[in-house]
Parts: sequence; structure tokens; C-alpha cells
Amino acid sequence: MKIISYNLNGIRSAIDKGLLNWLQQTNYDVVCLQETKAQPEQLDLTAFEQLGYHTYWHSAEKKGYSGVATLTKIPPAAVTYGCGIATYDREGRILRLDFANGLSVMNVYLPSGSSGEERQAFKMQMLSDFLPYCLEIKKQCPNLLIGGDFNICHRPIDIHDPVGNKKSSGFLPEERQWMDAFFDNGFIDTFRFFNPQTANRYSWWSFRFNARSKNKGWRIDYWAATQQLQPCLQNADIFEQVTHADHCPVFVEVNMG
Repeated sequence: MKIISYNLNGIRSAIDKGLLNWLQQTNYDVVCLQETKAQPEQLDLTAFEQLGYHTYWHSAEKKGYSGVATLTKIPPAAVTYGCGIATYDREGRILRLDFANGLSVMNVYLPSGSSGEERQAFKMQMLSDFLPYCLEIKKQCPNLLIGGDFNICHRPIDIHDPVGNKKSSGFLPEERQWMDAFFDNGFIDTFRFFNPQTANRYSWWSFRFNARSKNKGWRIDYWAATQQLQPCLQNADIFEQVTHADHCPVFVEVNMG
């Protein structure tokens, strides 16, 4: 199974920039989208159906904000919308598909704290709730992939300017410690599994200061796999050349045998 995670910063904008053509050309089995900023009724879903995708949406209650969607060519055996905590589910941040081959794919959009103290506090609260939630799901679904925008760079190698950004939301010590704890609790950073020392590979660039052309980026989008899935991992990559948004797609391939 070839699987993509992609924060679109608005699916309608990304469609205007050629997203559907790209999906047709690439033909991924599962596509996890974040920050859709749309309700499904605001879109022509037949465009996805014509590409062979079943679509599942967990949109925010607030129009034009947040939201996740998962497109899949393989019909899921079960779909779980949200995590059961209303504060986060109102913002459309978690969507999980379980497949008959035993693989579970959780699509996640963790909050940004860059707009101020209130949202940073919300982010830290969700992080503290999210790890125990993931560990509980891992017990139920041992072959679990968690993909999406974590809004955190884990290590200095994951950000273009670690010194200048040490007090920036997304690279704060407490956020990075949370990532340590997350990966220490039985999850694999799939990109680092295949590219342990590769530097200057990022998944998000600010729209300001020509950041993308200068590759002044942050790696904040991940595919995390349970340790049980390690023998099934085939590849993981970042597709910086794909430019429908300020993020780019991150890729993982698994062979469930």
C-alpha cells in the first residue's frame, strides 16, 4: 500500500492548483489530507469518485477551518471519526480507517500554537491527551500508522535554523520532549528509519521571504508506524517538488504480506 499525507491549507485552493490531476497521475492507495478547510457538501465529490477514491471527512464545525479527510481506493472495514474528546473533535483533527488486511491508518492534524499563548496552551493540552489516546488505539490496532501534520520539528536536523527558532512554537523544548516521548513509546519515525542522517529535507515552508525557494523549511509532517509494522515498511519519503500548498506530501509504503 502506497500512502500519502498532505496538509493542503485549503482543499479548494489546492484543487485550483492542480491537485486532482496530481492524484490521477500518482494513483496512491490512501491519501490523508489535513487542513481541508471545507465541508464535503462544499465540494464536487464525484471528482474524487472518478479517480477511484472513497472519501471520508471529519470537518471542523467552524466553516473554512481545520478539518481532515481520507481518500482511499481500498474500502475500509471500519471508520472512526474523532477521538471522543469534544474539544478536539469540534475542530476535525483525527480520522481513522481500519482495513481488512489488519492495517489501521490514523489521519491527524495537531494544532498550531503560533497564533498566541491561548492556542499554544490548547496545543500542549491536546498533545498530553493525544499520546495516551494513541497508546490505547495501538493496543486495539497493533498495525497502526499515524500520519499527518504534527506541527512540531523533532530535532535540529528537522529545521533550517534550530538556533534562531528555539523559542518558536513548533520547536519549543517541551514540544520536542513530547516528540521524544511519542517515539519512545513504540512508534517509528518512518522518514528517519530510512533516512537517519539526511538533512535539509522539509515538509513546510512559510509563504513569506521566499522561504521555499531558499529551502528554509521545517519537517513537521510525519508518518509514524508502530514497532510491530517495522518488518512491513518498504519506503518513506518527502515530495518537496509537489507545490499545491505551503506543505508538501509525505509518503510511506507498507507491504502487509
